[in-house]
Amino acid sequence: MSRLIVVSNRTPGKGPAAGGLAVALRKTLAARDGFWFGWSGKLAESPSEAAVFEDIDGLSVAQIDLTREDHHAYYAGFSNSILWPSFHLRLDLATIEGHWYEGYRAVNRQFARALLPLLEPDDVIWVHDYHLIPLANELRSLGARNRIGFYLHIPFPTTDALYAIPHHNELMRDLSRYDVVGLQANRDVGAFTEFAEHQSPSSLSGNPLRSVDFSRTETAAFPIGSDPDAFARLAVTPAATKMVRRVERSLRDSKLILGVDRLDYSKGLPQRIEAYEKLLDNDTRFRRTVHMMQVAPPSRDTIKEYQETSDTLDAICGRVMGRFSEPDWQPLTYVKRAYGQPSLAGLYRLARVGLVTPLRDGMNLVAHEFIASQDPTNPGVLILSRFAGAAEIFPEAIQVNPFDTDETAEALRMALDMPLDERIARWTALMDAARLHSVDNWAASFLARLSPDTSGAASGTRDMLYLASTG
Repeated sequence: MSRLIVVSNRTPGKGPAAGGLAVALRKTLAARDGFWFGWSGKLAESPSEAAVFEDIDGLSVAQIDLTREDHHAYYAGFSNSILWPSFHLRLDLATIEGHWYEGYRAVNRQFARALLPLLEPDDVIWVHDYHLIPLANELRSLGARNRIGFYLHIPFPTTDALYAIPHHNELMRDLSRYDVVGLQANRDVGAFTEFAEHQSPSSLSGNPLRSVDFSRTETAAFPIGSDPDAFARLAVTPAATKMVRRVERSLRDSKLILGVDRLDYSKGLPQRIEAYEKLLDNDTRFRRTVHMMQVAPPSRDTIKEYQETSDTLDAICGRVMGRFSEPDWQPLTYVKRAYGQPSLAGLYRLARVGLVTPLRDGMNLVAHEFIASQDPTNPGVLILSRFAGAAEIFPEAIQVNPFDTDETAEALRMALDMPLDERIARWTALMDAARLHSVDNWAASFLARLSPDTSGAASGTRDMLYLASTG
């Protein structure tokens, strides 16, 4: 069997893997042989061109350092100030600096030059996420002929949003150099296909002379998941039970509404708190009988737009606390730090409602984790944004438009009043879907398409619209 080379912006650290993706890819690498390649997390004035191998908890990892200037342009600049907001349809939050694109390409070129000497002819290369869109093109330019796949963990933008990204034609041409492009949801495949079929108008920052040829690139939805059975076991461990008991003492029989998110403007956190405020406004019987907890550790807090989101959320939470708090009851707990997975699993299990309402999301693994952690005899209810990729595979959740805070408030009322038999029926279907779309099945289905012995002849982008994990 050919070796598997996993490439991502950052390589795994030491200690237990924090998420299902790292666990799944560790298992996949162990079965296939190969190594993980990426940035070390270190900045250097004159980085070595060669990658340095390290054994990290039994995993072979090859790492390179970056200069501070290149890292800023590539990561904070083009990746997270242009691509991230644009792919999440927040063009108003995109900051465009011309030199960032050069830094973005320079780092991808550095990755390619360091990776190429490590490759064997039959290696299969799996590249992850928006930081590394140009990597296949850079490797091809250096002579690599390996099978190379790309997986985008965030949403793919609509055509209009794509046109707003500087050098979008070059980026799409970069994607055409991959053998397989995996996306989270069918809506993303549709957006990709719309561009492939209609192409882009001329622009000063693009090359209008020829269209992009996607005939050799397979494009499909591979919805990523978690390890639901592992999370189910985690939710009843002593560490999880300890968290449950701590929170139960403070709840005093109130029903818990729980949100868990990175502090990011794509997660719809201000709208979520406003919906909760409307619930308390509209139906006074929920005062003293419910409590909302929002866990939102800071994310990229050196970027201005993230600081502004934090300030807005602080103000809204303060308003709700001021309006509804009583000497013996608080409506809201807002926590700005991360918890370990056992503690989160305990919180998920305790919650009567999981409130997962991003404005736009690639998948949203919190939805998967909430489902997996429930008590089968008394499960909570998932309220899910229809703009999350998870909405395609979890139709039994209560789906809402997160921009419509009245609709979300009504969904909260429905969830809190839902009878046990309906909660069990919805949860059973959701858990079945979570198992079907587990992270292990996701990795296996993607690699089945990418592996040389199963790839077959590509039949063009428009013929490859299928849901990989169900086909």
